[in-house]
Amino acid sequence: MKKILTILLLTGMLMGCEDKVSIDLNDAPPVLVVDAWINNKPEAQVIVLSQTQPYFESELPPPVTGATVTVTSSDGNTFNFTEEEKPGEYRWDPIAEGSSIGETGTTYQLSISADGENYTAISQINRVPVIDSIRFTFYEERNPFQPEGYYGEFVSTDPEGEGDTYWIRTFKNGIYQNRPFDLTIAYDAGFSQGGLIDGVVFIQPIQDSVNPLSEDLNEIVPYVIGDSLYVEIHSITNDAFFFLQEVQIQTQRDGGFDEIFAEPLENVPTNIVNTNENSDERAIGYFCVSSVEGRGRRLTE
Repeated sequence: MKKILTILLLTGMLMGCEDKVSIDLNDAPPVLVVDAWINNKPEAQVIVLSQTQPYFESELPPPVTGATVTVTSSDGNTFNFTEEEKPGEYRWDPIAEGSSIGETGTTYQLSISADGENYTAISQINRVPVIDSIRFTFYEERNPFQPEGYYGEFVSTDPEGEGDTYWIRTFKNGIYQNRPFDLTIAYDAGFSQGGLIDGVVFIQPIQDSVNPLSEDLNEIVPYVIGDSLYVEIHSITNDAFFFLQEVQIQTQRDGGFDEIFAEPLENVPTNIVNTNENSDERAIGYFCVSSVEGRGRRLTE
């Protein structure tokens, strides 16, 4: 009882603290940010280079222009990513080049030369399961967070052999659902390492993750007649899985009571390395090469 009273007293004290506090943060020197998630889809692949900026800055991050960006595969192919129309965006088009990123098991090295510094990273393209089907089911109101309506799910089976990791991406009516709470990753057929869920159909919460949340995050938004759902499974390395797991921790904050005791914001570990060990310049971000399987369906009467 004393413990409960203490918690209630602490809660009341914290909820009563409404004074705004201005915090002066020292501006750190800008750091290279690498957004290099590429895949074997037959479409333009993009690597984005930018710089960090002060925490309270509201402008878009400044692009890093004039860099040299290449990806080299273990089977001897080199992919030159060139800066074209948009500053800081470096592209390679498999259709224009008449080739593809490569096959499962191939290792890739990213090389970046920017502002007098050289950076590198390694990734491997892993296997990915096919999506067997996309289904819609009509449910009456289950709870206050799930109103009556049609809900989607995908069915796919993780291949046998522990340690496969994936990033599941959802497109509703052709629009990629990429808010922080839309991020869905899987370790084998479950959410995390150690679940011992291997070689079976993805667990139901992962199948159901294709149903987006409302803008206020208070309920799941059902699909309506005419809506389309497209789902992609991207194979990712184990290190990329743990990177995205940390991204979830840092970004999926709703400002509630639990946030008072949450871990402080910090940069997520990276696999981008400066080749000059004596240099003080560092980079953040990630490089990953994925194999992709996708499937879609439109909800009809």
